[in-house]
Amino acid sequence: VQLQASGGGLVQTGGSLRLSCAVSGHMFTIATMGWYRQAPGQQRELVADITGGGSTNYADSVKGRFTISRDNAKNTVYLQMNSLKPEDTAVYYCNAEGNIGLLKPFRSWGQGTLVTVSS
Repeated sequence: VQLQASGGGLVQTGGSLRLSCAVSGHMFTIATMGWYRQAPGQQRELVADITGGGSTNYADSVKGRFTISRDNAKNTVYLQMNSLKPEDTAVYYCNAEGNIGLLKPFRSWGQGTLVTVSS
């Protein structure tokens, strides 16, 4: 199972970006998809995740500004980021967890996409 993220870039404070992450492979089912981020010198942290049923979970720092969504038909997860702040600057990684076939669990990461918010 492979994940391909896109959509990062440079934006001014208050601006918006939309990240996308497409999952590819064979005979897999996805349970939870999510976005994490890692700023320089800091640990990777959860930004938001979403279950197959559409239940979402957000870090307190992004609630009300970021929205996670998924298109199950396209095996794609999105992160709409509004009202961006300099402290949102980080490399953003997508993540997917599920099963290959019926019984083999997987957890895979995308390659990371850089989001830079200028002040």
